[in-house]
Formats: sequence, C-alpha cells, structure tokens
Amino acid sequence: MLTDKKALLLDMNSTFMFGEDRFSESENFSKHHNSIGGTLPENELNKIIISAYKYLEVRYPDKKYRHNFPTVEEAIICVSNKKLEANEIAKIVDTFAFHELGYIPCEYIEALFKLKKKFTLAVVIDIWSPKKLWINTFKKAGIYEIFSAFSFSSDHRVVKPSPRPFEHVVRKLGMQKNECIVIGDSSRRDLGGAKAAGIDCILVGGAKDAQAVGEFSSLLALPDVFG
Repeated sequence: MLTDKKALLLDMNSTFMFGEDRFSESENFSKHHNSIGGTLPENELNKIIISAYKYLEVRYPDKKYRHNFPTVEEAIICVSNKKLEANEIAKIVDTFAFHELGYIPCEYIEALFKLKKKFTLAVVIDIWSPKKLWINTFKKAGIYEIFSAFSFSSDHRVVKPSPRPFEHVVRKLGMQKNECIVIGDSSRRDLGGAKAAGIDCILVGGAKDAQAVGEFSSLLALPDVFG
C-alpha cells in the first residue's frame, strides 16, 4: 500500500502525541496560570477555561465552523462574564494551551525517525490554541526538523475533515496527491479529510473503516512493516 508513496501526512493527537486535552472539572488550572503571573481567582479561572473548552468542543464537529473555527481567545471573551485585560486574556490562552498539549512517548519519537529514513514526513494537526507550545515540544523532542511541512489548524482556522489542510501540505511538499498518504486515528477527521482531498489514508489506534487502505494498532507498527 506504500510502494508508490513518497510522503506521510501525519495526524498528531492519539497518533504520536498522547495525554492531551486535560479539561476535566477536577483539573487544577491555577497551578500553571499562577506560574506565569496570572491573577484570576481559581474558581473564576476554572469556570472560564472549562466554559471556553465546552464552547469550542460543541463547535468542533459542526460543519458551520469547519472553515472559520473560533480561536481560543474568542472563546474566552465570549464565555467570560466581565471584560478582561489583554494581558490576562493572553495568560488564560497560555494556560488553555498548556492543558491542551500532550506528550510524545520516546518510542514514538524513535518510530518517526525510522519512518523518516524512507518517507518525507509532514503533519496535518488540529489544535485550538496557538502553535507555540507544540513547536517548542517538537524541538525539545528533536523531531521538529524531520517534518518538511506543517499545517496547524489554529494558524488558519480550518479544521478536519476539511480537505484544505491536506491539500495545503501537499502543495508545500511539491508532490502529487497520489504520492502521499495520510496516517491518523480518526475515521471522521483524518480519513474523512483525506478522502475529500483525494488522498489515501491509513488508520491507527484501533480505528476501523472500509475506506481506509490499511489499519494498524498504532504508529509503532509502521516502521517494521514499511521501514
């Protein structure tokens, strides 16, 4: 299935990053908020962040917002019951991003490097917060340079399963669609967006769909099969 492919367009969350979206009612948002100089009381901060998360969560699968998805800042302003200073909004956005961010296990870093030996790698990523923390995480993990193209949804407010992020990355790579294949864990977002863009897709993480060209338990299986 990959004999004629030159590039892998990788999803991130639950594909090679895990433990993301820590927005439960019991989460301590104040710990990070206070560490960066935030001054809102804990109860007020918790209410704003959880409300902003729910505001975005309900809109994420809605087709009306697929090509104009709200920013975290817009969500915070919308759900807050008082006017917040710009510097305080920035700290709430940073706190939201900190809790949206996951971690990349060492074995997945190793798998990415193995895949890089055979394929050009790119990422098509849906995140709600600005990408700064993710870029820093990639750099600390030593994987930033192995990607030849990036698409972060918060850069352009377009979320999967829109085909546009996939098409954007293919253009940046200077390749044809039939030379690329999408790797992701979501039938709706990754397979749906890939299919809409006319690109093949492999599902990982237990997702199954007859329209996928392959299904694997995790990304870790791919280097052994295609490496």
